[in-house]
Order: sequence, then C-alpha cells, then structure tokens
Amino acid sequence: MIIDMHTHIFPAHIAAGAIEKLGTAAHIRPHTDGTLFGLMVSMQHSHIACSVTQPAVTNPDKVEHLNNTLIQKLLPLQGIIPFGGMHPDYPHVRRELLRLKAAGIKGIKLHPAYQRADLDDPRYLKILYEASDLDMIVLTHAGVDISVSGYDYASVEHVLHVLKEVQPRKLVLAHMGGWGNWDQVESELAGAPVWLDTAFTFGCLDPYPGRQPSPYKNKVLSPEDFVRLSRRHGIDRILFGTDSPWQDQGDYVMRLRAMDLTKKEQSAILYENAARLLEL
Repeated sequence: MIIDMHTHIFPAHIAAGAIEKLGTAAHIRPHTDGTLFGLMVSMQHSHIACSVTQPAVTNPDKVEHLNNTLIQKLLPLQGIIPFGGMHPDYPHVRRELLRLKAAGIKGIKLHPAYQRADLDDPRYLKILYEASDLDMIVLTHAGVDISVSGYDYASVEHVLHVLKEVQPRKLVLAHMGGWGNWDQVESELAGAPVWLDTAFTFGCLDPYPGRQPSPYKNKVLSPEDFVRLSRRHGIDRILFGTDSPWQDQGDYVMRLRAMDLTKKEQSAILYENAARLLEL
C-alpha cells in the first residue's frame, strides 16, 4: 500500500495552460497532463493506492467555489483524498473550515509563495490556530519555490516562528521542511513536532521541453542526505509525497525503495505514517 500525500490536479479546461505556465516558469517537465484522469492513470501504473490532492488558491474570492468543487466531485472518488483550499485574505476562516470538516475534508493546503505572504504572517497564524483547534491537517509549501524567484516566503525562520506562536497540532511541511534549505532544516528544525513530506526533494528535475535545465537541478537531496535527515527528524513523521505531476510517481517509489532504508522504515514512509495522520 502506498499513499502519495502531495499531488496536484487542475480542472480539465485549464490544465494544459496551467501546466505550461508553471512548467515553463520552473524549467521542469510534467509527468502527467495535470488532470484528474492523468493522475489516476499514473496511480494505476505506479501502484499508488491513494493520492491526496493539494490545491493552491491564489484568489480569496475563489476559496468557496474551489472547495465546493472538491466536496462535490473529488470527495466521493475512491483513491482520492482532496484537501481544501484556503487563502490568507479570505475573511471567514473558521466558518469555511467548519464546513470542510463537516463534509469530510481532512485538511487544507497553504502556499505562501503563490499567495505572496510570509508563513508567519498573522493571517496565516489565524488559519493555523483555527485548523489546529478543529483538529484539521494543514499542509504548507516550505522553502524556496523554484517557479517564484527572489524570496523565500516559507523559510525555516518563518516555520520556527509559527511553531512558537501557534504550536499547531497537525502541520505538514512540504519538501522535507524547506526546499533547498535542507542543511538548515536538519540543524534547526529536525525533531520538531511537525511532519515532513518528501515531495520534489530527490530524483531528477527534467527540463521543460524547449527550455534550459532548471538552475536548481543540483539542489535536490542525495539518497544519503535524505536518509540522514529523515532519521534525524524521526521516520514516524516522514510522509511520502511526489508533487505529481512534477515528479513521476512510479520513479519516485523506485528511488525511495532503492535507498538505504529498512523495510520497516520504507513501510512507515510510504503508507503507515500518512494512514495514521489521515485516520484511515
């Protein structure tokens, strides 16, 4: 059994444009067409039992419409667990979280880089407080976003401030706690009461067709560094995630299985930790 905690899909009518825009900006090639159907085909080929879809809401006016779509179209599907969307400028945080929870949505996704706000902004602190109070999971992008250059909206310093101010109960930091800043994650954040997901942290950053390779292509974690960081943080708080369509799910599984991890550690990362957090 494998759970992919970090995947992305787009409505079919905008998927091609969204994939081209994001792939071009980040210099990376997608591995599905970005649609729900593309993800489900990938899951079948890669023997993924369940994918958690993570939306990034860039406009507060779209929060409710997006969440309505998730509840109506994705929540009933077998093998798909949709997280809700939230934006720091959305005015009715607790009301919307209560609505999501009542519908059966287990968590929400935040993306500081796309939403142009620091993770420790008071607006995010309010969201994190309310979600924690309702025992909901929050998964946030952490570290550099390679499609948004110039500033890190979710640095290790921001995360540490969040932990001090809110002490969220179920916070998942994508990209092993801080994309591209893994030395700092290991020295300052490892062992903190948060979960780290593996999305987009090892493997290849294949260039987008017609573009130069990503300037970040050499910043991914080596297998040795990944294993060391995982153990230092605690294997029981590492969640398998791919960032599909930006990594190939099947390739990601094979790369993890080839690492110097015990069978017990592999099982914990690939399934057991996420199943426990998601209460499956």
